[in-house]
Amino acid sequence: MNRQILEQPFGPEQIKQREGSFGKMLDYIEGHAVIQRLNDAFDGDWSFTMTKYEIMKDTDEVIVIGQLNADGIVKSQFGSSRITRARESGEIISLADDLKAAATDALKKAATLLGVGLHLYRNDRSQGGYRQQSTQHNGSSRNSGGNGNGNSFPAGGNRKSGNGNGNGNGRLTSNQYKYMMRLNDEQGRSKADLDQQCLSMFGAAAEYLSKNDASVVIQQLLTH
Repeated sequence: MNRQILEQPFGPEQIKQREGSFGKMLDYIEGHAVIQRLNDAFDGDWSFTMTKYEIMKDTDEVIVIGQLNADGIVKSQFGSSRITRARESGEIISLADDLKAAATDALKKAATLLGVGLHLYRNDRSQGGYRQQSTQHNGSSRNSGGNGNGNSFPAGGNRKSGNGNGNGNGRLTSNQYKYMMRLNDEQGRSKADLDQQCLSMFGAAAEYLSKNDASVVIQQLLTH
């Protein structure tokens, strides 16, 4: 593993921007840039597998668990994407593309665990927090992102963190909370059981987790 290559900051020309919520500009790294970084660091000897996926009809999104394997190291992460529908009919345009978008989202997150793009997190935290671009699609068009799938890599911003564990990535989304509760119920567990798990792992009840911490809990629920 070449950590120097993995952790090398991305150049300004590789950091893209799009307008996010409340008119704020969000920075992101495209998926192909992350793939190229992995190729450079591992001489192409790495693989990524979507180990599990679920289509969430109640929240109109797809959720995947992806596994990055490189140099004997395995990193797993959660990824998601909104289901893209035609504006007029509301019909699903391409579920395969939506799954691809969620998989790319998971790959990018897994790559951060190897150091790819960590400078973006450090820069944001020095400003008091960071933003993460939404992976939602609007109608039949897709936002710019890696491999044309509209996903982003977290980067610059100064939105304050939520009431989670204080790690700077903001409170979990309502969709994350609903999905976490659904998985918990399917396993026959009570809300108290889930809260105890969250408290032991992150020192906060389920509804007060950060986005990243909620993703970790969801991964555990999916794999148990």
